[in-house]
Amino acid sequence: MLDDVIGYLRCPQCASGHSGNSALRRVGAALCCRAGHSFDIARSGYVNLLPGGLSAGSGDTAPMVAARQDFLSGGHYEGLASALADVAAPGCAPGGCVIELGAGTGYYLAAVLDRLPGVAGLALDLSKSALKVAARSHPRAGAVGCDAWRGLPVADGAAGLVLSVFAPRDGPEFRRVLRDTGRLIVVAPAADHLAELIELLGLLTVDPRKEDRLAAKLGPYFEVAAASEYRARLDLGHTAVSSLAAMGPGSWHADAETLAERVAHLPNPTEVNVAVTITSYRPRPTPPAPPTCPGQIRPTLS
Repeated sequence: MLDDVIGYLRCPQCASGHSGNSALRRVGAALCCRAGHSFDIARSGYVNLLPGGLSAGSGDTAPMVAARQDFLSGGHYEGLASALADVAAPGCAPGGCVIELGAGTGYYLAAVLDRLPGVAGLALDLSKSALKVAARSHPRAGAVGCDAWRGLPVADGAAGLVLSVFAPRDGPEFRRVLRDTGRLIVVAPAADHLAELIELLGLLTVDPRKEDRLAAKLGPYFEVAAASEYRARLDLGHTAVSSLAAMGPGSWHADAETLAERVAHLPNPTEVNVAVTITSYRPRPTPPAPPTCPGQIRPTLS
């Protein structure tokens, strides 16, 4: 429920001041800060904390979310969710919540929360369609709309565990919200993930420089604590293959009719390779702020 995570949130409008005014509380059907900023809670249970005037952008569409629900409900990624929970749950720092950025329907967050009795979870996503589902993904999960690249509406040190599963990774924000003893868990596709479908269905390929880019984003803030590989072979019927293709970013590049024609040419069922890396990151010590001399004004970034 959203009420379980309100204490971990902060107002996106005035949070930069780090004052007590940025804390949020429920007032009727809205979340409000002391400075007077207010954010309506949707009937489906999530709250959108995008700063006023900013667009919700291009999150997953309703058809993409429906396809993801259809595929995941078939149990095809249960093994992956269990492997993630095996790695993630032991690394959760006491007193913090579990945050998943780009949580989608909340499927992986729910799997981790099942291993952590009494711990609340926070599903962060840009898509309203996804948030409607994530708000009901687990009894201890709350769903919040935000943009990963505009700062997270989360208090400093609120998270005992941060998850990024096939999702954006914001190194400085992850470090800000994660407790010193917590862990960041990143799930990323290996080069041969879904290789049997990529060319035939026009899915996005894995960037060969992905590991270098990931190290550049996270290296200043985190160090690798452990890494493992999860692999599985799935026998997927045409319906499951169609849902798998339609739920990802590749669906932006092919209409439903074209996708159906491509799937029809595949064996039924089709054997598909699942290959991902699960990496646990330890936060680096936060560097101390530079000393300020009396009367000195620190420069600000524009």
